[in-house]
Amino acid sequence: MEHLACKLLRSRPRRFANLSLFECNKLTLFDCTTTDMVSSLALSPFASHLLFVLELRDLSFQAGELTLLQGIRAHWPARHFGAILGPSGCGKTTLLRLIAGLHEPSEGEIRWLGRNLLEEDDLHPSEMGYVPQFSIAYDALTVTESLAIALDLRVAGLTRDECTARIEKTITDCGLETVADRRVGVLSGGQKRRVSLALEMLTSPRLLLCDEVLSGLDPKSEKEIIALLHRLANDGDRLILNITHSLSHLELYDSATILTGGHLAYHGPTAHLTHYFDVLNHEDIFERLDRRPPKKWAASWLKHFSSYPLLTDPTAEKEDPADTIFPNRTPGIARQFSILLGRRWKLWRRDPGGIILQCAMLFGFPLLVVVFAINGLPEIQNLNLRFDSNIVRQLAEANAYIQSSTRDGSLLSGIAMFQVILLTLMGSNNGAREIANERTILEKEKLAGLSPLACLLSKVAFLGTWIIFQSVWMAGFVHTVCRLPGDFVTQALLLLLANAAITAISLALSATLRTAEQASLASIYFVGFQLPLSGAFLALPLWLADGVKPFIAAYWAWSGYLQTFRETNYYTILQRVVQTDLADIPACIWFLTSQILVALLVAWIGCRRTQWER
Repeated sequence: MEHLACKLLRSRPRRFANLSLFECNKLTLFDCTTTDMVSSLALSPFASHLLFVLELRDLSFQAGELTLLQGIRAHWPARHFGAILGPSGCGKTTLLRLIAGLHEPSEGEIRWLGRNLLEEDDLHPSEMGYVPQFSIAYDALTVTESLAIALDLRVAGLTRDECTARIEKTITDCGLETVADRRVGVLSGGQKRRVSLALEMLTSPRLLLCDEVLSGLDPKSEKEIIALLHRLANDGDRLILNITHSLSHLELYDSATILTGGHLAYHGPTAHLTHYFDVLNHEDIFERLDRRPPKKWAASWLKHFSSYPLLTDPTAEKEDPADTIFPNRTPGIARQFSILLGRRWKLWRRDPGGIILQCAMLFGFPLLVVVFAINGLPEIQNLNLRFDSNIVRQLAEANAYIQSSTRDGSLLSGIAMFQVILLTLMGSNNGAREIANERTILEKEKLAGLSPLACLLSKVAFLGTWIIFQSVWMAGFVHTVCRLPGDFVTQALLLLLANAAITAISLALSATLRTAEQASLASIYFVGFQLPLSGAFLALPLWLADGVKPFIAAYWAWSGYLQTFRETNYYTILQRVVQTDLADIPACIWFLTSQILVALLVAWIGCRRTQWER
């Protein structure tokens, strides 16, 4: 029966080319050469393997009240290279993101190998590759390092030899042999596009989606990338869809899908484009689209689509791609965490500017504090209230004592607050750009199977090392040089918690806001309000103080730090100077810890949330 079906499909392709799998399953086939009718055939497995692997059925998408796509019907077979074309804003990227699962359609179905992706299991990360417009590799890593880390993040259970073999094969397939040991940052635009493709080809996906990978390339590089995609589609049992604005080299594509104003204007072989649009050259197609409303083009295509079959010959012999399809299992959170942390430290070591900045803050900021008491704190002199007939001298001694104690108390309070503020600045620098700078790569890696929790934990581990080092060094250096009284361990703990709280809040801003610039600006504003709202220098009104204290890490760290002097003579003069109520040390630790946990929860939510649009 399968032989008969193949024969009929080959002899009458137009009759069957535009039928969905559902329609094929209920199809009654007629064989005019043998009998008038052949009984119904169940073609589900046959059709799903040989007709088309991806179907879009009446797909629509709305963003608010704006309709971006309307009633898209399309299908593609395996071993196929398709172009998605159309003017800017016509819905090309939206269509690709719907297929990739980044957006949920308002109406319609997306079927992959016969299963409805909206109701059944979504595509496994190793089934699909997605190459976005932006770079998805770190400039500081070499091509080989980028591929090795990506493979470790996406595929578990491979031996070292298997990893090496797969990386070498991918480098060869994508034509990267000559630049394998170069850093990504020094590559040309065309070479970076090849790296992006290579990162996706590591898992040998059956569906590869490319979003304007040709933009900004010179004609030679553009032709090379198109030829590479054409070869990758034909060498394996793979469907590749490429969004492009370029109408050059359309002969290398098996099909073209043209959108206009969110409607489907054409979906068929590229060889018939000029005939359908009644133009002499492909370059005239977009101009032709402007002459009619999108709805009229969609109506025209519904009328004529059966004359432009997309189905290829199902009996054509192809090389068995089984040996190029790799079974893949995604690594667990612990493994991904380890890989990400190792990559983060490697990137830090290759950033001279970042190293210099960290060292400048680490060793320079404590020096700014101790310069005010480099010879240590002055001794506290007790006021002698003995009877003296010389009233003027008694008043002078009392006035001198008040001035001295006020100065000494302000100095001690200022040293405590100065440490806190400088550590909040360090915390802001630590976390503000940590996720936002890598947002585009994070989004791509999440689509490839990366756990957002593994990402966040790797950031916490990396930044935690700096938090501990910065805080303990600041506390120890100032405590030693200025010969501060009080419990050093408690002082160091409070400074560490303040640094960690601001770092966590900045990390949450970095994970939530869209750009690194927005996150940096928001964290600077947040740190800027720490000083005036802490109550260290200005006694706030009660109604304002109670409202803002829970959110001001500087207050809790400063307040707790001063409480470490409770058993010393300095606490008495601090009480005369400080007009703000001081909280107990346990309360300070509790509030700072709560700020850290809440901020990390917000950061995790931000890491999970999809933010593709830039």
